[in-house]
Amino acid sequence: MNTSQRADPSAGDSSDYLIALRDKGIRDCPVELVPLAALAVAYTPRVAGEDLDYARSLAQCEAVLPPILVHRATMQVVDGAHRLRAAALRGQDHIQARFFDGDEQDAFLLAVAMNVAQGLPLSLQDRTAAAERIFASHPAWSDRAVAAIAGLSAKKVSQIRRRTGDDTTECGRRIGRDGRARPLNSARARALAGELIRQDPQASLRQIGQQAGISPATVADVRDRIRRGDDPVPAQQLGLKAVEPKPQRAAPRRSAGAKSPAELLAIFDSLRRDPSLRFSETGRLVLRMLDACAVVVRDRHKIAAVVPLHCKGPMSELVHGYADVWQSFAEELQQDDLPGAKSG
Repeated sequence: MNTSQRADPSAGDSSDYLIALRDKGIRDCPVELVPLAALAVAYTPRVAGEDLDYARSLAQCEAVLPPILVHRATMQVVDGAHRLRAAALRGQDHIQARFFDGDEQDAFLLAVAMNVAQGLPLSLQDRTAAAERIFASHPAWSDRAVAAIAGLSAKKVSQIRRRTGDDTTECGRRIGRDGRARPLNSARARALAGELIRQDPQASLRQIGQQAGISPATVADVRDRIRRGDDPVPAQQLGLKAVEPKPQRAAPRRSAGAKSPAELLAIFDSLRRDPSLRFSETGRLVLRMLDACAVVVRDRHKIAAVVPLHCKGPMSELVHGYADVWQSFAEELQQDDLPGAKSG
C-alpha cells in the first residue's frame, strides 16, 4: 500500500489547512480499492442521516462516481456515505477510496467541509449542528474559521456562538482561519495598525497584520476607518457609547429566510459538484444558469458601478421582473419538494 502521498495532518490545525486539504490535498492521494464490508459510516454531518432516495439516484447513474474518503485509523467513511450506499445497491463488493490519516476530530471537520462543497447540499440545520459541534471541539476558533468549515456566514456563526453560551474563551484569544491566535479585544492592536498604516501607507495588509497581531481583514477595516476620518478602534471597544449613525438610504428588504452571499455561494458550490447535475445535459444547462447568478452574488457592486447611467433605470426594471420570475420558480420548486421533503 503506497503511503507516501497520504493526507498529512501535521501540516497544521486550522480551517484554512482543512479547506486546502479538501480542495486539493485529498485529490493528490492515491486511490485504492477497498472492500465495502471493511467500511462504516460515523462522520456524517447530516442530522437526519442518509437520504436513501439520493443514494438510489446515484446507483442508477451510469457515470463513474468519485472515490470516497476514509479515515484510515477507524475505517470510517469521511465523505461519500451516499456513494457507499449506491455501491451496495449496485451489488458491488469493493469501492474506490482515498485515505485520510489525521485524528478523529479533524476527520469530522473534513467531513463537514467536504459535504458543504459537494454532493447533496447540507441543510441549514445540518450546518448549524456542525458549527455547534465545532465549538465543542475547537472553542478557540474564530467565527470566520468555523464559518469556513460549516458553510455559514461569520455573522450566523457569531449568533450560534452566543446562543450556545460560548461567547468567550479563557485565554482571551481566538484562532483565525490561518491558525494564528489573535486577541478577542483588538483595541490595542487596531491602534498599532493605525500607526503603522500612517507611517507606511503602501505596506500590505498582511505585513501590517503580522506586525500588529491581527488579521488582514481587520487591518483592511482599520484602513477604511482611517480613510473615513474615524478612529481605528470602534467605540464599543473603547468602552464608549456608539455615535448615532447618520441617516442612510433604506437597505433593500430581505425576507426572514434570506441567505447571505456566502451561504448562497456555498449552496451553489454544492450543486455544482452534484454528479446528478454534472453528468447530464439538462443538469449542465441548469448549472450554467446558476453560475450566471453566482457572478451577480459575487460582483453585483462592481457590475452596478460600470452600468451606464442611462441604462440603470431599464436594467432595474428588468432585474425586478426577473426577481418576480425567480420568486415564482422558487415557490414551484418548494411545491415539488413538499411530498418528500428532504432535510439534506
